[in-house]
Amino acid sequence: MTFKHGGFYLTPLLMLPGPTNVPERVLKALSRPVINHRGPEFRELYRSIFEGLRYVFQTEGYVFPLTCSGTGGVECAIFNLMDDGDKAIVAVNGEFARRMGEAVKAAGGQLVEIPIDWGKPVKAELVKEAVEREKNVKLVGVVYNETSTGVTSRELESIAKVAAEANALMVVDAISILGGEQLPVDKWGIDICITGSQKCLACPPGLSMISVSDKAWEALKRRKRPKTFYFDLLAYKRFHDERYETPYTPAVPLLFALDEALKMVREEGLEERFKRHARCARGLYAAAEALGLEALAEANARSNTVIAIKNPPGISDRDVIKVMREEHNVHIAGGMGKLRGSTFRIGSMGIVSEQDIIRTVEALEKTLLKLGYKLELGTGVEAARKAMK
Repeated sequence: MTFKHGGFYLTPLLMLPGPTNVPERVLKALSRPVINHRGPEFRELYRSIFEGLRYVFQTEGYVFPLTCSGTGGVECAIFNLMDDGDKAIVAVNGEFARRMGEAVKAAGGQLVEIPIDWGKPVKAELVKEAVEREKNVKLVGVVYNETSTGVTSRELESIAKVAAEANALMVVDAISILGGEQLPVDKWGIDICITGSQKCLACPPGLSMISVSDKAWEALKRRKRPKTFYFDLLAYKRFHDERYETPYTPAVPLLFALDEALKMVREEGLEERFKRHARCARGLYAAAEALGLEALAEANARSNTVIAIKNPPGISDRDVIKVMREEHNVHIAGGMGKLRGSTFRIGSMGIVSEQDIIRTVEALEKTLLKLGYKLELGTGVEAARKAMK
């Protein structure tokens, strides 16, 4: 619960692009007694998580929870697939796409970068041109929702078809969107998809989840040698098939939390969850427009989970973040990479509600007014309420 004391909210509201607010029942799950990760209780927990993850990923294939951040999940995917000299096409339209490209190089792969202006989505036509120009492409990598820019590349299904036609593997970083917007892994032909626990699943940080298609398994069997020991996906599959266990000691309390969070997703239903995320995002974008603020992403690519706003003239994102945190207990983030110092980002994911949006917009209005930005209090709140009806 959130309490107000003298106009100040005592409970912090995390409106970050991750980590997000965690439901009380998920937090309680963290306090369960630790169990033997080689015992029957763990196998029962693991089965429950496995089925919950398949529901969220919309896949009949394997999905593994990894004890690491989302970046670890991306590294797992790349290092499992790449042999020295293998060619990978990565569309780079933000900081996390850039990092995926760096992972390709670190794994000894040959990176073919598709440079895209930050703030714009990845288009299937650009990927097709690159695939037709290059030969023997091992994989195509795309960040579905670029957390640094608030851009969702909604031609992902078409991009996956382009990759399949070239017999390349489709690798998708869906860390800040899976569970918040439609992403049917099997239907769209995604070979490896990665997400993080602390984003749309509303779980504490520390876990990454990765799905693997049949086509990807065949590629893993043909690789010359694994580039990673701890993240070797064939080992995860072997332990899963033989014992319903993980190869190495997992973060058991986090798995308790993940299991509870996945149950909450099922209870709400994916479609309802997607609608709620879209509704809350509409509220934030409408408020920004009413206040004369400009979103970084173009209209058809605006994320429903990360809202990136350009700094108003003469106002620093650092000051916006500081005042919102210190005077309103609402936590938002600044820009990343090339956008550092020019944007601020508001996360709208996980268990985000209309009440959270209104509290955030109220805090933003008061913050901007204090920093010298001219506005009429309540304008943004009214626009947000109308947009979320």
